[in-house]
Amino acid sequence: MLSTSLKPMEEIVRFPPTIIPETFEWGNYLHTIQAFPFFRYMRNTLLITTFVVAGNVLSNSFIAYGFAKIDFPGKNILFALVLATMMVPGFVTMIPQYILFTRIGWVGTYLPLIVPSFFGSAFFIFLMRQFYMSVSNELIEAAKIDGANHLYIWSRLMLPLTKPALITVGIMSFNGAWNDFLGPLLYITREERYTLQIGLQSFQNQSTTQWNYLMAGATLVMIPTVLLFFFAQKYFISGMDLTGGTKG
Repeated sequence: MLSTSLKPMEEIVRFPPTIIPETFEWGNYLHTIQAFPFFRYMRNTLLITTFVVAGNVLSNSFIAYGFAKIDFPGKNILFALVLATMMVPGFVTMIPQYILFTRIGWVGTYLPLIVPSFFGSAFFIFLMRQFYMSVSNELIEAAKIDGANHLYIWSRLMLPLTKPALITVGIMSFNGAWNDFLGPLLYITREERYTLQIGLQSFQNQSTTQWNYLMAGATLVMIPTVLLFFFAQKYFISGMDLTGGTKG
């Protein structure tokens, strides 16, 4: 991808292909930015991604705390039903969701892309629950004796102790929302609200594809996710340890 983004078109179609470009066309990146409203689409993408990350971190950690540390009738059955939703392919619910969002007037806005993240994800709930289960119940009992309620315990005690899991959820949410193509394609109808993923389509048509500009755009879009993982990889790796958390 990086090699193709720095080649002229005549070198891209040449056979046999070359790994290192004979001529480095750095202007491909400038042309890519100027070919469509790159910075406007980046702002739109960043707006959606920010709300999706916030929604996933807050909702999944809150729900997982209830499953891990609060006893209520039918908890195990309800948790099993939540996990069972992971076996339902997303394409099965795509049409019913689209019909629902159409009837409530959300098509054409960012709400169908943002609001679902505030209602939890089965995988993230499972991930956070495993961390909460590893936190000693004695800490919670001590907080209750001091007069703390569950909301206070969750926000002031549990969230700081499970920072690696929260960062993991944030990274995966960022990656999913930033690279989402199908969701914006379905629900965003106005060009000024397009995201970067849809904007990259401008380099593809039925007759020919401008591969050098397309790969330059893909490289630019990929940079934030690479940088995010690079700076947060320590927390991400520890967050994927399902036995993690704080041992009691």
